[in-house]
Amino acid sequence: QVQLVESGGGLVQAGGSLRLSCAASGSIFSINAMGWFRQAPGKQRELVASITSGGSTNYADSVKGRFTISRDNAKNTVYLQMDSLKPEDTAVYYCNAAVVVALGWRRHEYDYWGQGTQVTVSS
Repeated sequence: QVQLVESGGGLVQAGGSLRLSCAASGSIFSINAMGWFRQAPGKQRELVASITSGGSTNYADSVKGRFTISRDNAKNTVYLQMDSLKPEDTAVYYCNAAVVVALGWRRHEYDYWGQGTQVTVSS
């Protein structure tokens, strides 16, 4: 069993910063891609940023230059530094990880999600 636990959400004024963290724990052999998604009320869940195990990153156009994703492979943790926040960044942010689990000699990759953390940006 694998769990993803997020922290760091909250209420901030426009122009402010927040840092989200997501720690994976459990029966982990390795973790491939990790990422952050968000879902605003009445909207579909969307990719915010992702990072491979090698450190290659990808960002949604709406957050480029303002958000930075990083990871600590030794701690199985991914971070999202959010700067210059805007009211339109308000959403529930979800952590996602592609976790490789060892089952005997076999290796299987499973997709896991965190429980979500609320980010609210006031104008």
